[in-house]
Amino acid sequence: MVKKRKIPLRKCLGCQEMKPKKELIRIVKTAENGDIKVDLTGKVSGRGAYICKNSGCLEKAYKAKRIEKALEGSISADVYELLKEEIEK
Repeated sequence: MVKKRKIPLRKCLGCQEMKPKKELIRIVKTAENGDIKVDLTGKVSGRGAYICKNSGCLEKAYKAKRIEKALEGSISADVYELLKEEIEK
């Protein structure tokens, strides 16, 4: 019998739904200097938060300041711009 691999789930900060980690974009607050950046590899060490590849979810998370709360820090406008660009791809 083949053992089925468990798919890691993460909660989107916009729609608050649990989704497979691969479908989401990771935003990370780095451990070294506390920089907040978009992590497309999912491998950067630090505190991560996830968001759907959906502009509606980004809007909801932005309005409710959920990304700031999840990462415990303020987020610059260029991080939001990068997220927007990634979502629109």
